[in-house]
Amino acid sequence: MSQIRVNGSQSLHDGGFSYSAIAAPGSTVFTAGIAPLDAAGATIAPGDVQAQARACMDNLATVLSEAGASLADVAKVTVFVAEGLQADLSVAWDAVVAAFGDHRPAASLLGVTVLAHDEQLVEIEAIAVVAAP
Repeated sequence: MSQIRVNGSQSLHDGGFSYSAIAAPGSTVFTAGIAPLDAAGATIAPGDVQAQARACMDNLATVLSEAGASLADVAKVTVFVAEGLQADLSVAWDAVVAAFGDHRPAASLLGVTVLAHDEQLVEIEAIAVVAAP
């Protein structure tokens, strides 16, 4: 995946996420509504933005794996955080950056009012591209 950066080479907390990504042709995997839920459907870590972001990334990795992809195949990620403080967005962002390691897809971080599940503070959606064989 190639990247194009605008507005400087760094983003929030030196996460270095790009503003665009160009992926080779292949299968595209769209995910939405990746929530911090356990196997029973209960919200993980109520009140803990960072733990919920980590849980979302774990759930995203699982969904991608089931589709034949991985976090390294993600071309675009959007992180939604239902908190009123910008610092809470940063905490969620740090967990997402850590989960991606050296991979830097195009990314957006948004503060929102409310999410779908009780006590849910974080939700993630992603687009992954698995290169054609």
